[in-house]
Amino acid sequence: MFYLRAFTHSLLHALKNLLPIVVVVTFFQLIILQQIPDNLASMALGLLIVAVGVALFLQGLELSIFPVGKSLSNQFARKGSVAVLLAFGFAMGFSAVIAEPALIAVAEQAESISGGRIDSLTLRGLVAVSVGLVVALGIFRTIFGYPLHWFMIAGYIIVVIVTWFAPEEIVGLAYDSGGVTTNVVTVPLVAALGIGLAASIRGRNPLIDGFGLVALAVMVPMITVQVYGMLVYSGNPDTGELILTKETETPASTGITSILLDLVEMVRDVLPIILTVLIFQYLVLRRKLSNPRKVIFGFTLVILGLYAFVVGLKMGLFPIGTSMAEQLTARGDYAYIYLFALMIGFATTMAEPALIAIGKQAEEAAAGMLDGNVIRILVAVGVAVGITIGVHRIITGDSIHYYIMAGYILVICLTALAPRYIVALAYDLGGVTTSEVTVPLVTALGIGLASSIDGRNVLIDGFGLIAFASIFPIVTVMAYAIVSQFISDRRKVTQ
Repeated sequence: MFYLRAFTHSLLHALKNLLPIVVVVTFFQLIILQQIPDNLASMALGLLIVAVGVALFLQGLELSIFPVGKSLSNQFARKGSVAVLLAFGFAMGFSAVIAEPALIAVAEQAESISGGRIDSLTLRGLVAVSVGLVVALGIFRTIFGYPLHWFMIAGYIIVVIVTWFAPEEIVGLAYDSGGVTTNVVTVPLVAALGIGLAASIRGRNPLIDGFGLVALAVMVPMITVQVYGMLVYSGNPDTGELILTKETETPASTGITSILLDLVEMVRDVLPIILTVLIFQYLVLRRKLSNPRKVIFGFTLVILGLYAFVVGLKMGLFPIGTSMAEQLTARGDYAYIYLFALMIGFATTMAEPALIAIGKQAEEAAAGMLDGNVIRILVAVGVAVGITIGVHRIITGDSIHYYIMAGYILVICLTALAPRYIVALAYDLGGVTTSEVTVPLVTALGIGLASSIDGRNVLIDGFGLIAFASIFPIVTVMAYAIVSQFISDRRKVTQ
């Protein structure tokens, strides 16, 4: 009965979060395009399935990933072995990313568009190893209490320098590869690991020291993929033509066989994480799970929730989103494209399951200092602004180098000024914006625009929107904290 009440609450919450997407789509179809989509019933059903998927997923997190991540952190902290903790961090980071569906999709698109110069398996391996190493680095930072802002400032200075020398064919892809490492499963698990570890070590603050692993997981792949691009590109631009498949324009596969195959694929995506947890729990710690049935049930809900979520997206959002992007481009009035980018960026971010989960954890860790809903709105505004600026870059044909470098120079400056309690969380929030809802829609928008506008190269101009969606939430959250701190200090002075 308790689980049913919790599920009902999560379902109502998910429906409320999806409302902005419904409003945006309805507005553009009825007011701007003045059309009623043929697949209206399919879209409505798809959105309902998305809501059910999010509700199941959140329930699964509460029963499995959150408690297991925190429990492992506590046990490792008590064991006192830094080497084991670092090995666990690497294994968790690598296993969470190597089978990530969004990374696989981006890597395969890059290989196709580049004519094979970029190898999809090599790209995925580089990103997975990078994330594994950087999660280990983040755990090392938490154990010894080193301030995150020095890691981030130094790291993004390196990112900016590497971007200056990297060939333009690889820059957008590198930033997108960093963005897609943080998915709806990885983010809660890595965040739970960091928070649990910080809570277990005397003198550590869960808000200041617990967050930041996600941020590092986003940053380092940007560097390694750009270095990889320097090796495989001579600097001469290739003209790539992307043939977009129409598989997302059909309803979800029907039939027991298709459903089972899709579920097997979803299990494959989550299996590396489950195996890592079990290996370290039983072979390294040599302890049983405290409540294995509950954990198994939770992981089952996570898998079912993710499956329903993906099916709902295919039925409800992908077809209408692709169609609208093509229709808006065909109108020739770019003002509507800017408006669509702004509104859909806000709407999809508000519906992100990973952002909802990290917002809850931040609210708990901050003990009343932060409001989860305010955080989500700030992040959604940042994504909306970032995607709009990224769309402007594609429309004008400007080089992505200058936009990205200017964005991260701004982030570095804000990092130096922002209150220490917000830095780690702000960077993590920049990573969680690029998850299962945002990545497919934003990637399709960028590639669609680059394919439709004369003089644009799909490989050079089509990628990169995810990078803008990651940068500007960091800006909005830090700017909000700086302003709030300034107002608070002024009040103390005047009292």
